[in-house]
Amino acid sequence: MCEIVFVDSAGQEKRVRAENGETLMAVAVRNNIDGIVAQCGGALACGTCHCYIDQPHLDLLPPPSEEEADMIEFVMDPTANSRLSCQILLSSVTDGMRVVVPDSQH
Repeated sequence: MCEIVFVDSAGQEKRVRAENGETLMAVAVRNNIDGIVAQCGGALACGTCHCYIDQPHLDLLPPPSEEEADMIEFVMDPTANSRLSCQILLSSVTDGMRVVVPDSQH
C-alpha cells in the first residue's frame, strides 16, 4: 500500500490510500478527485487524466512512453512535470507522492 496526496487548484490536499499496482487514475476516480475526468478510462486516448507530479517522485517514475508524451502535447497547460495518471502504476516508490490536479482538463 501507499499514500498519495492529491492537491487541487486551491491548494487543498486530500490524502488517499492505494494498492500497489493500481493506476494513479483509478485511485483518483475511486476517491472522487475533482479534475481527474478520465473520459477514456485509461486507454491513452484523451488526456483528461492529466496531472502534475511533484519532485522528487517525478524523477523516480519511469519516463513517459512516446504515446503518453504525444498526448501530453495536447493537454491544457502542459509543463515539464505533466503526466497522464492512467500511465502511472503505484508502488512503494510512489508512497507520499504529491499530485497536483490542473484547474481544467478542457
